[in-house]
Amino acid sequence: MGHSEIGFKRLGPAEPTSPLVCAVPHAGRVYPPELRESNAVPWTAIEDLEDRYADRLIDGMLAMGGVAIVAQTARAWIDLNRGEEDLEPALRIVPGAGPTPSARSRSGLGLIPRRIGRRELWRTLPSPQEVATRIATLHRPYHQAIAHALGEAHARFGFALLIDCHSMPTLVRPDPPRIVIGDRHGTSAGIAIRLALLAVARQSGLTVACNAPYAGAYCVERHGRPANNIHAIQIEVDRTLYLERDRRTISDDLSGVQMLLGSMAQAALDAVSPLPIAAE
Repeated sequence: MGHSEIGFKRLGPAEPTSPLVCAVPHAGRVYPPELRESNAVPWTAIEDLEDRYADRLIDGMLAMGGVAIVAQTARAWIDLNRGEEDLEPALRIVPGAGPTPSARSRSGLGLIPRRIGRRELWRTLPSPQEVATRIATLHRPYHQAIAHALGEAHARFGFALLIDCHSMPTLVRPDPPRIVIGDRHGTSAGIAIRLALLAVARQSGLTVACNAPYAGAYCVERHGRPANNIHAIQIEVDRTLYLERDRRTISDDLSGVQMLLGSMAQAALDAVSPLPIAAE
């Protein structure tokens, strides 16, 4: 299955006009027939793996000239924000071989999601050969596309910024943050970027958290190289900010969130740019 069919799409200019690159790995809504034939839970539980319509959150960043690498394939098929080390041993070509299972794979939300809580998602798991095909045709090309876009931006501007865009359920805690910024505890991006993002989000009147409970996963871990001036940040947006109460319908508030994320991205670029970025 080709990238244009169920994999991912690249949005934005063919040549970089901004140091900004966006990734949206969890908003895919294309479900291969094999998934529908093997689910062991109500289909809504499978869909709940999605960051529903998180791909619509990046319009403000695209308007700035950013490039976006956006998943089309559903997360249930393969999780593009996981690494190959997040694959359960039983699904590896050589069963049990390779690195020790990660916490992500042990939780059931690894490279191939297996369960939510204690609920098994599938009657039949894919074979190791099928998993290898998904990795080769989707996972690796997706991250190669991100790396290529960042490399082009860095070559032109001297630095690059990846914003990995996600959405989250409302967190159950007093005064829950509506936005969570993750930089792998300062290892995937310069501190000035985090501070700039926090400032803009707080100016909007929203409660914001950093690195808790989401510090960023594989996308920012793999692509963030602040020592080389390639920075990567994960942004989680509370779904109630842009979806109706059914959590499946876009609300009238979407445009405001798009503008906010665009303002946050601009502030992050300004914080790290060696020179002012002129609009083209």
